[in-house]
Amino acid sequence: MTETRSQVRTHVESNPGVHFNAVSRDLDIATGQTQYHLRRLLKGGSLRSLEVCGRTHYFPNGYSRTEQAAIALLRRETTRELVMLLLDRETDQPAELADAADIARSTVEWHLSNLIEYDLAEKVYDGRTVSVRLTRPDLLRETLVEIDPSLPDRLVDRFSRLVDSLLEQ
Repeated sequence: MTETRSQVRTHVESNPGVHFNAVSRDLDIATGQTQYHLRRLLKGGSLRSLEVCGRTHYFPNGYSRTEQAAIALLRRETTRELVMLLLDRETDQPAELADAADIARSTVEWHLSNLIEYDLAEKVYDGRTVSVRLTRPDLLRETLVEIDPSLPDRLVDRFSRLVDSLLEQ
């Protein structure tokens, strides 16, 4: 294994759920090199990948699909915030979550739909009222402790929030 490929593998093992651009940026290697080495590591069975919300995230072996999804989603600042609110409240309505997080309801709905898609949350119907609750609170709680969103991930989330707030006005 080449030195660069070894660095890529070590970086992914140290940062499960890291996405492609972060690997390139963090290791300061060209995107073509990153693609080549990641492809070889995936083909050789050293790494796994999962596409979540349009981004491919890379993982060392040993993570289930649900764990991979939880890690990838919790790298997003807004999803983290909503999960923390739901951990405190157990269940809540999307409108209430939007008020508590001070973000647009459409943004809340988008993040919640991603959690629901990967079976990390579910909608609960009570007559006309729809609430959301986490289906894997223990997994999400453990993952929150281990995973921090990167600065670029936080900036993208904050930009999205800014655009949402401007569109609401």
